[in-house]
Amino acid sequence: MSSRSGSTREYETSDRSPGLSAFPPVPESSESEAEGLIFYHMDLYGSKERFDIFPKELTGQEDRSRGDTRKESALSSEKFQCSQEAEYDLEKEVAELAKMYGLDEDREKELELLGGHLEMVESRWPPARTEKAGSQGSGGGLSSSGMSDEWNSQAASEEEAADVFCSTCKMPIRAFDKLFGEHKDHEVAQLPSAVESEKEEIHKNMCKLEEQIAQVENFASHLEEIFITVEENFGRQEQNFEVHYNDAVQVLAQKYEEQLEALGEEKRQKLEALYGQLVSCGEHLDTCKELTDATQELYLENDKANFMKAAVTMVDRLEEFLKKEVDLELSTLPDFEERVIDFSEVEQLMNSINTIPAPCAPVINPQAPNTATGTSLRVCWGLFSDDTVECYQLCYKPVSNERSSDEQAEHTLKVKETYCTITNLFPNTQYEFWVSALNASGISPPSERTVYVTAPSPPTIKNKKIRSCENAALVCWESRDINPVDSYTVELSKLTDEENGDTITESIVGIPNCEVLIHLQPTQSYRICIRALNLGGSSERSEPVLIHTTGTYFCLNEDTAHPLLAILDDGFTIACDELENPECDLPVYDNSFTRCIGILGSLIPFPGKHYWEVEVEEDTEYRIGVAFENTPRHGYLGANNSSWCMRHIITPSRHKYEFLHSGMTPDIRITIPPTRIGILLDYENCRLSFFNADIAQHLYAFNSHFQHYVHPCFALETPGILRIHTGIAIPPWTALP
Repeated sequence: MSSRSGSTREYETSDRSPGLSAFPPVPESSESEAEGLIFYHMDLYGSKERFDIFPKELTGQEDRSRGDTRKESALSSEKFQCSQEAEYDLEKEVAELAKMYGLDEDREKELELLGGHLEMVESRWPPARTEKAGSQGSGGGLSSSGMSDEWNSQAASEEEAADVFCSTCKMPIRAFDKLFGEHKDHEVAQLPSAVESEKEEIHKNMCKLEEQIAQVENFASHLEEIFITVEENFGRQEQNFEVHYNDAVQVLAQKYEEQLEALGEEKRQKLEALYGQLVSCGEHLDTCKELTDATQELYLENDKANFMKAAVTMVDRLEEFLKKEVDLELSTLPDFEERVIDFSEVEQLMNSINTIPAPCAPVINPQAPNTATGTSLRVCWGLFSDDTVECYQLCYKPVSNERSSDEQAEHTLKVKETYCTITNLFPNTQYEFWVSALNASGISPPSERTVYVTAPSPPTIKNKKIRSCENAALVCWESRDINPVDSYTVELSKLTDEENGDTITESIVGIPNCEVLIHLQPTQSYRICIRALNLGGSSERSEPVLIHTTGTYFCLNEDTAHPLLAILDDGFTIACDELENPECDLPVYDNSFTRCIGILGSLIPFPGKHYWEVEVEEDTEYRIGVAFENTPRHGYLGANNSSWCMRHIITPSRHKYEFLHSGMTPDIRITIPPTRIGILLDYENCRLSFFNADIAQHLYAFNSHFQHYVHPCFALETPGILRIHTGIAIPPWTALP
């Protein structure tokens, strides 16, 4: 128990003397004991008993005697040190230390975690042990404090840096502290991984902090917008109040003017009536005064005859005057009529201050690209004011370029949102839209009218005009819309055996016309679809067509066929039943052969080599080869410089074969009549070759410079059948030596 407790005390002081706890125990029996040297157990260091072993001070005599002893034991100390270094094993000592300190087997996992840190400890441990052993082997000539100072100086010079991270204490520690220090029961991790983990945690916190900063900034921005909105709303309300107030003041002023004018008119009428009555009274008084004066003068007349004459006249005047009634009542009262001003209109104006006004006109947005289908449109608009809106009224009608008397029917929809999807429309058609806003006060003026267009209809691919070879294809189609489209897109799907279906390998966009030349990979099968595009969007895919790049494909051009020549249902077999009247009266197209009972295939517009085969009957006369587009329709194939052909003629003696160009043929004799003729057209090498495909025999080759692309050509000179085979890979035996 004493040894256990002593080790515990030494463990507790390991922080002060890192190298001391690492000092290995010294064996009890050694050669130095025979020479008078005494080695004590390491548990004595750090205890009170060590002061009895190493006194603090020595006398001079004792020091000299000890010096002699130190010299005598130097050799034995060096021998001991060498033997210990030779037998020193770090793993063994670690195991002994673990056993001494009661470490269990779980420490092996921790040792593996510490990994290479023990190698660093191992590189530092033996020198420390040697020095310690040497100091002990000196016979105790050094004092305890001197030995401690020397040991601490070495420990300070070789102090290990933190190399692991204690997850429990959240601090970096040394690997040695994990084994024997206060962190031995704690959970540790490699320092680099702990650093990365902490960096990641800090990065996460930084991201969260940035998110919070962004949220606060957005909220502050929102508050600023609300602040500005409050200011703007206050300004509008103030302006609205001022407008209503001015209207009310204007109405009051108008009422005041009206009442004042009416009052003045009443005053004028009263004054005129009183003035007229006053004038009438004045005139009556004047007449009375005049009669009174005349009567007084008559009364003073002395001549009785004159008096009587004047009295009679005066009496008549008086009687006539007195007969007139005098109106002594006032014509008008001095009081004015009590006038009441009607404030109902002013009250209505004042009450309308808090009434919701009719909304302003909305603004309809231009059509956004790719927002339409062939039968639907999505229309959007906005209201750039704070007016209250209950709903919107959307109106539209088709745009017609024809000026007819019948106007296009208008359609009206009521919607709550500021967008609407209109369905049941016609493809690739322009529609005119306008919108109004409604609330309880009324309806706004309509917006400006905007034209939207629906997406086009799917194009139709012309199967009979498709041509292809091993590395390209020419695809033609036609639009199903009356109005023009902006462009076309070709989508190619390479056919595979995958369960997930076809994979689009390429999309060719921006094609302005109704045909395109596509470069493909040889020996593949493709499914090709066409889309039409305009501002509204893309149409649905057209019906797909299959193209195989195993060889050259072409079709027969029916417009060039002679009237007696028939094309069977498969499209690649031509037949003629009778030749009695080659120049018959059957309907003839402008581009048809009239003399030669022949037909042209579609143009082969691809550079390189092209191969096809013609299956013939042995008793049929025919012409097969190639010709330019402008080869004469009234002549025979091979008889001009615009066609090259192989001709089969049956003579009484043999089958004769001619290879005609400009009416000339070389003298060639073919002994085995071919029943399947291969034709190889080589644009690059300016060569047209014929083969007996049954026996892989080369028959003849034209060497001619083709200034233009050519058409395959076929003709019958006797009733019979020719079967054409396309899409055949070029056989290897067609290569000339």
